[in-house]
Amino acid sequence: MYVLNSKRIMNKIGLFYGSDTGCTDDVTKDFIGLWGEEELDVSEIGYTKKSEFEAYDILILGLSTWYDGDLQSDWEDFFDDFKTIDFTGKIVAIYGLGDQIGYSEYFIDGVGILAKEILKNGGKIIGHWPNEDYRFTDSVAIIPENESHFYGLALDNDNESQLTDDRLETWISQVKVELKEALAISSTSV
Repeated sequence: MYVLNSKRIMNKIGLFYGSDTGCTDDVTKDFIGLWGEEELDVSEIGYTKKSEFEAYDILILGLSTWYDGDLQSDWEDFFDDFKTIDFTGKIVAIYGLGDQIGYSEYFIDGVGILAKEILKNGGKIIGHWPNEDYRFTDSVAIIPENESHFYGLALDNDNESQLTDDRLETWISQVKVELKEALAISSTSV
C-alpha cells in the first residue's frame, strides 16, 4: 500500500530540472506549457536546496545524460544531497534527454541513476516509458523487472527531435492518469 504524507496538503507539483546547453531547458518550457504552469513550482536544480524537496509529495524531475553516463552538471553537483532525501510518500516522474546513437551504451542513464536513489529511499516512480522504438545498446534507465520500459520518458533531441513533441504530450497524458490513480488509491487507504 502506498500512502502520501498526510501532514501536508499539496496544491502544486515540484518540477526540478537541470540544463547545460539549453535542450532540457527548452523541453521543460514545453512541458510547462503542456502541463499547465499554475499547477507547477519550477526550479533549476543548480539553485535548489535539499529541503525544497520536502515541500512536495509529487515531483517531476528533468535532466540530460552527459558523456559516458554522467548526470547533467547541476544534478551531479546536487547528487550527494539527493541521495539523502527521504522519498517515502512521494510520487515521482522523470524525463531525460540523451543521444541514443553517439552514446548508445549510456542512453538516458541519468534517469536510471535518479530513479534507483528514489526507489532506494522509499519513493514511487510513475511514467514508465516503452523502449521499443529506440536504437540503443544499454541503459541504466531500463527497469530490471520490466526490461521493455525505461523508468521515465526518453527523449533524443540529437537524432529524433521531430518525435519530442508527440512523446512529451503522450507522456504527460500518461503521467496525469497514473497520478490520478495513485492519488485515488492513497486517499482510500488513509
